[in-house]
Amino acid sequence: MSIKRKFEKWFYLEDEEEIQQEQPVRQQPPTQEQQPRKVASRKQQVAETQQPGTVVSLQSLQKSSKVVLFEPRVYAEAQDISEHLKNKRAVVVNLQRIERDQGIRIVDFLSGTVYALGGDIQRIGTDIFLCVPENVEVAGSISDFFER
Repeated sequence: MSIKRKFEKWFYLEDEEEIQQEQPVRQQPPTQEQQPRKVASRKQQVAETQQPGTVVSLQSLQKSSKVVLFEPRVYAEAQDISEHLKNKRAVVVNLQRIERDQGIRIVDFLSGTVYALGGDIQRIGTDIFLCVPENVEVAGSISDFFER
């Protein structure tokens, strides 16, 4: 007899292996607590709550857009205008009631804000500018000829 067999006999390892081979282990399905949790994405959750064949309007999924009109009288109002741009609102700025050098500073400030947000700024009239964030698209253009 080999040493391995002697140890198996001594520690009864041989008997346990034979018992395990004779009686197949039946696994019960895992309970709900033992099952791994699946994290559903937002799209899957929405799809599960909706009935199949349901048509959903895209307008109901999007927030309503707003256009804000500003007529600043001091340079400090440029920050208020940029807050509206950060909140994804289009802004029309009329600079006709402010001194020219202050108006240039406001346009410079808004140009930087619009650039940082990936938006656009366009001149739409004499001292009137349209500033839009990236979620707003501007179609068309105003001619460069302005009467003074």
